[in-house]
Amino acid sequence: MQEVKLLVLLNHTSLFEPLFIRFAPWRLIWLLAYKLVIPGADITMRRPMAGRILKALMPGCIPITRKNDHSWIHFLSQVNEQKITAILPEGRMKRRNGLDKFGKPMSVRGGVADILECLDEGKILFVYSGGLHHIQAPGDKWPNLFKTLRANMELVNIKDYKRQFSVKTDDLMARHNAFKIRVIEDMNRRLSECVPQS
Repeated sequence: MQEVKLLVLLNHTSLFEPLFIRFAPWRLIWLLAYKLVIPGADITMRRPMAGRILKALMPGCIPITRKNDHSWIHFLSQVNEQKITAILPEGRMKRRNGLDKFGKPMSVRGGVADILECLDEGKILFVYSGGLHHIQAPGDKWPNLFKTLRANMELVNIKDYKRQFSVKTDDLMARHNAFKIRVIEDMNRRLSECVPQS
């Protein structure tokens, strides 16, 4: 598990997703305690209760605005192979109706591709969440306790994963854009095919 450099959690439905840590071996939990770097929505991080809990559980949570701005650049500057980077690549939470809070369909955003461009070695741990609406959906006041969590996991070599999406061109911007599009397509495929039914 020491080889894990990127943790990708697909199917973001609740702020209780840190509960999936119970599936991890103690060695990984120990590493996450002091090596984890994860982007967190600045809006969520400013919330009195949720923000405090997230900061306590994940001291490596870096606030971002969800835009490609200085906060995202700062987050990417913290990504390296000495740390474990985690991301929820949809960038927002799915509501009970399957849409985001603006009524738009859920899909993966490009941040995971940006992170992958910072990493060359190690492994990606995909965690496919069955969803946590049965524990606490966005907008619910209180969580339901003692519920079953479902998740599938997959370990993939970063170098092999990146190689399948690489594009041969001398134009750096075209290469970056093509890589990003292919990674997003693959993540959306994984989101629809690999997530267990809750």
